[in-house]
Amino acid sequence: MVNFEEIKQSFLSALDAATDMKQLQDVRVKFLGKKGHVSTLMQHMREIPNEEKKAYGQKVNALRTEVTEQLETAIKELEERLLQEKLEKETLDVSLPGRMFTQGGLHPIDRIITDIEDFFLGLGYEVREGYEVETDYFNFEALNLPKTHPARDMQDSFYISDETLLRTHTSPVQARVLNQADGKGPIKIICPGKVYRRDSDDATHSHQFTQIEGLVVDKNIHLSDLKGTLELLAKALFGDEREIRLRPSYFPFTEPSVEVDVSCFKCGGAGCNVCKQSGWIEILGAGMVHPNVLEMAGFDSKEYSGFAFGLGPDRIAMLTYGIEDIRHLYTNDLRFLEQFKYSEDRGVVHESL
Repeated sequence: MVNFEEIKQSFLSALDAATDMKQLQDVRVKFLGKKGHVSTLMQHMREIPNEEKKAYGQKVNALRTEVTEQLETAIKELEERLLQEKLEKETLDVSLPGRMFTQGGLHPIDRIITDIEDFFLGLGYEVREGYEVETDYFNFEALNLPKTHPARDMQDSFYISDETLLRTHTSPVQARVLNQADGKGPIKIICPGKVYRRDSDDATHSHQFTQIEGLVVDKNIHLSDLKGTLELLAKALFGDEREIRLRPSYFPFTEPSVEVDVSCFKCGGAGCNVCKQSGWIEILGAGMVHPNVLEMAGFDSKEYSGFAFGLGPDRIAMLTYGIEDIRHLYTNDLRFLEQFKYSEDRGVVHESL
């Protein structure tokens, strides 16, 4: 005789003991699977007298229905409980204040370089880059500095071999562009990049710093073109009220050569600590491209002329933001860098510590 009540109680006990979905599935297989307790009850049908088969079949179906319904109810309740637990863990409290994210900004030097590049791109210049490890020829000789030239001592160099060195200026980029031009203009380029010199690091000097040099070569280029270009640059960097002055100087690769000063943007020319009471601040060197440089690159110096200039973004950054020690620009000190924040409406905002 089959004890239906005993099977039912066994099922209820197994159902109560199940605590996760895997255990509930095991209960389903144990009682409703192909070889489960309820499923195998129908195998006893042939042992039942004919007059009792109908009643026996009804009991088996009733038990199957009850087991199925209770099992589905238990599974549904478990799923709802698991979902509720997950929702509680992932609850978003909309009453909490939002997280504040600090917007970063470009490094002061990168910002100055970007501003200068944008200015010259607007004038139709190209941005060209070169090699930081250069040959002696392009670093010196192609720029009118032969091996015996005394001006080489002005740039104490890091030599890797007799013919290679870390470039001392970005002028080799100009020399290479001139050579690639095959004696034909026009050329309008600027060359930003890192340069290296054997120098003792202090508040105003570094063995590694950045430069931006410019070169224009074409027919009928005059010193007045250079002056006009640099005057526009000074106004773009330091304000529309700025003026420039040119003082005679010497560079081996330009003739004539000039030092360029800008009227002090702090005192307006009256004299202060920034301009050392002179009213002027030296910002760059420039000049007309030396005929020897043009001839070595294959240009006819009687037909073509040009001007070149070079400035230091490090120095421009120090002047613009009132930085007293150049080493701050290279030490990656977050306390220093966090002073330079970028605002869409005001540009770079320098906040003193």
